[in-house]
Amino acid sequence: MPKKLNVGLGFDIDKLTNSIENVVTGDLFQTEVSVFTARDLAAVTGQRGWEFDWKAEFDNPGREVYKLWIIHNEQVIQGLLSIEIKADHIYMHLLENAPFNRGSRKMYAGVAGNLVAFACKRSFHLGFEGYVSFLSKSKLVAHYEATLDATHVGGRVMIINTESALKLTGKYFKSE
Repeated sequence: MPKKLNVGLGFDIDKLTNSIENVVTGDLFQTEVSVFTARDLAAVTGQRGWEFDWKAEFDNPGREVYKLWIIHNEQVIQGLLSIEIKADHIYMHLLENAPFNRGSRKMYAGVAGNLVAFACKRSFHLGFEGYVSFLSKSKLVAHYEATLDATHVGGRVMIINTESALKLTGKYFKSE
């Protein structure tokens, strides 16, 4: 199966939650984001339903890859995020929900929002005032404006500014 080229991020912000939410029961599950490791690579292949080449992201020295998981269940990756630290902001290269968190039969809502909030948090920690940028697929520009309060700055470039980043990090990282 050929891997998709990065022609803009196409993740769906299905719901902004306080963690991630089981779509059937409505139960909330607290999550953690940690560094993706070489041991995680076997779990995120195309054969297992992942769309992007996470080994290439992991091997890229200019990228940081993170995984989202439910507390007490680190072995099951809920979603992945690849970022690059720029001079004054974080750039999101890839974001992908686990195969079981996509489509009409997804298990958990809030995964993508959680990962974007983490990118904002990382930006704050690096002194970038929460600024995050990414390329959007054209058809999703309005979606990201509405759900993430991202600003469309031209072409397919989207920016999350300090105010929007504070909202996202406040939603997902209340206790920090």
